[in-house]
Amino acid sequence: MTETPVQRRSLWRFSRDERTLVLGSLLNSMAFFAALPFAALYLADRTELSAAGIGAVVGGIPMIAAFGGLLSGMVADRFGAVRLMRLGLLLNVVVYGALAFVAAPAAVVMLFLSLGLARTMVEPSMKKLLSLADTGDGRIFRIRYITLCMGAIVGPAVGGVLYHASPAAFFLAPAAFFALYLVVVLVRGGELCRLETVSTITASVPWTSALRDPLLMAAIGAGTVVFLVMAQMDTSIPLYMKSTYGDSTEYLFASLLVVNAALALLVQPPVIWLSERLARGPLVLLGCVFFSVAFVCIWLGTTNVVLLYVAIVFWTLGEAILLPLPDIAVHSLATDDRKGTYFGLSELRYLGFFVGPVMGGVLLDLSAAAYFATMAAVVFLCVPLLLRFPKPDLPVGNN
Repeated sequence: MTETPVQRRSLWRFSRDERTLVLGSLLNSMAFFAALPFAALYLADRTELSAAGIGAVVGGIPMIAAFGGLLSGMVADRFGAVRLMRLGLLLNVVVYGALAFVAAPAAVVMLFLSLGLARTMVEPSMKKLLSLADTGDGRIFRIRYITLCMGAIVGPAVGGVLYHASPAAFFLAPAAFFALYLVVVLVRGGELCRLETVSTITASVPWTSALRDPLLMAAIGAGTVVFLVMAQMDTSIPLYMKSTYGDSTEYLFASLLVVNAALALLVQPPVIWLSERLARGPLVLLGCVFFSVAFVCIWLGTTNVVLLYVAIVFWTLGEAILLPLPDIAVHSLATDDRKGTYFGLSELRYLGFFVGPVMGGVLLDLSAAAYFATMAAVVFLCVPLLLRFPKPDLPVGNN
């Protein structure tokens, strides 16, 4: 595609709806990163669960979101994404507020799992609205990735400071972020509703045709692999670090997350440059190699803390290359009246965030060598799936 000056300038021009959704995405990211990356450490400190058990609880959140996504996506298409988002955001506020004052281990586990239900009400609806508002062939999902990075700078910094202060302060922070997000959706809900084409189809079920779309299935499979690998940063990796660094793990881990987020912003120009010049195969392989090198460096990080920061550099490069591709693919595949269903079905890739922590916990209990060798190899499973997609033909800054 021939790129014009207009396309180059349009990257940072947003419509009013896009600005609203980008702000909401930022608040959502800050809420997520303020608490959930510390969930494994919180459960380890306050329950008697094994590493695999902790992985099952933390991984259960995206598992619920994965299976609930199809239903919530269809509900968003039929009755409206904005309505469903409001309910999901309210549930997030209530659950985090309850976690701030509940100490019983069984109740804490149930509340953590309830976050999966809240997530499944918000994520497909948010992605549908992002796709409908987009004016640049999927570019808003690159912008969403940037908001994830910004949220990952603020969130862990807040969570790391509040973690040892008190459970109330630690959990009320994400509750406040979600409350602000809810206010944004309530204030701008009328305008956002006009983006939607609410489906009135009753004779057929949209997900049946979606399940027959081989490209959508490939996108879900690739996303599952990527998420399985990325889930290690939320569970098994901090648990592995805790065996060496003890009580200082929370602060070290928070600093690694902040470095990851800051680097993710800085590496966007070189990643975009690579995306424009490399064929899909070499680009995907490069992203997988970056992840593998990161796992090796983390394994060796028990002998030299500097290697943990080297690992984050490679981890960030792999993440920046691979993470946005599934959402961009789904955006290009779905018609407006089925975007909720397609994005809801694509939530099945979050099974990677369930399988990843459980698999990682089992392997880590077995041996560190088995864990790191397996994870360094598993990421390459996404290569044949991502190679099924043609190289995207997007404006500068969107591929």
